[in-house]
Amino acid sequence: MPILVASLAASIQSCTPGPASHEFTRVAITVLHEDSASYRALEVLPGSIGFAGSDGRFGSISFPGETVRLGNLEHRGSRPEFRAVAHTATDFFLLSAGDPALLYKTGDSGSMELVFTESGPGVFYDSMAFWDDTLGIAVGDAREGCLSILLTRDGGKTWERKPCGELPPAIEGEGAFAASNTNIALSGNHCWVATTKGRVFHSPDRGNNWEVFTTPAAVDSDSQGIFSLAFFDEELGFAIGGDYTDAAIRTGNKMITRDGGQTWSRVADGELPGYKSCVQFVPGSGGEDLVAVGYTGIVYSRDQGRSWRELSGESFYTIRFVNDSVAYAGGRGRLARLDFSR
Repeated sequence: MPILVASLAASIQSCTPGPASHEFTRVAITVLHEDSASYRALEVLPGSIGFAGSDGRFGSISFPGETVRLGNLEHRGSRPEFRAVAHTATDFFLLSAGDPALLYKTGDSGSMELVFTESGPGVFYDSMAFWDDTLGIAVGDAREGCLSILLTRDGGKTWERKPCGELPPAIEGEGAFAASNTNIALSGNHCWVATTKGRVFHSPDRGNNWEVFTTPAAVDSDSQGIFSLAFFDEELGFAIGGDYTDAAIRTGNKMITRDGGQTWSRVADGELPGYKSCVQFVPGSGGEDLVAVGYTGIVYSRDQGRSWRELSGESFYTIRFVNDSVAYAGGRGRLARLDFSR
């Protein structure tokens, strides 16, 4: 495990979008790792992909070469269900779902170190991200009347929960779906958080002040809502979700904003696709191209979500692009490379 942790800590940064637009018509899928875990969290590092999943599993996939390094963590005799990962220039972070919440970072000792824990009724964290090497955020389901929002200002060494008095009130039962580690989207100083009630929380100043916007997302049951957010810049964003118990429902699950999340409009309403758990802008497409994945397959849009093409029926929960045509995806029992082409 020390070698794995050192590898994760040594390879950290995001990719630069390419210059060209795309007209994808196919995707080639190469399975890189298979086991019994469920993988819902990926993070692009320099020269590798960091990942985490159920059964306490985490690791990295280096590229080129695609060597898979795998580790396991236990806490008091049980293995955490990791649903969120993040990174800074020096550290890799893991966050578990459920009670207790466990947040780990790469430590000086050569192993993952527990830096935050929280226990109690309703504890459930869903997503995590960093603006820079010092300031990060994690989001969880509502407790005591507000969303659970953790902030760190020292590179992840310590975390503090934002007081409810400094946040918009939550709707009863409001939380986030820990489906793909994409409930949080960051751009510039901005942060957006999507919820199970179809609302989008927004901070314009790195988590200091918050407001909340409504959307036309369908939220007729507890299994419906926004599952994933992606922002191309501080204005253009896309949200996707649906009903994970009925993926055939295609209304109220795809929305676009062009004003930083203040207003949202449904797109391709009643049309392909139904439920999806993760959406990403394709690098180098100028904010035009989107790819979404879910247990029902992989879909692609070349026009900001107005129309979609199904590329594959293969099941994945989450996806991250490393350039304008190559992505890595995690799903039930597997991690894979996805090569998109015309």
